[in-house]
Amino acid sequence: SEQVARAMAEGALQHSAADLAVSVTGIAGPGGGSRQKPVGLVHLAAARRDNPTLHRRLACGDIGRNAIRQASLDAAFDLLIRQMTSGSQFA
Repeated sequence: SEQVARAMAEGALQHSAADLAVSVTGIAGPGGGSRQKPVGLVHLAAARRDNPTLHRRLACGDIGRNAIRQASLDAAFDLLIRQMTSGSQFA
């Protein structure tokens, strides 16, 4: 869920010396999906100290585990880049 993804990223910042953190949670398959949380549903978050946490809901559909993982990786990098270039200068 969005709440879990945000909590994971923010928790990583709180428990480390990092300035930037990303989290990914969801159902990559091939099984384990449900009507409420189908295979291919992924929630991501990127947290940065002194910035609002960003979230993205990714609905890939049942396109295969490897394709879902690749799409999640691409989305995670996109969120990290957005977080690094938003707000104040990244130190």
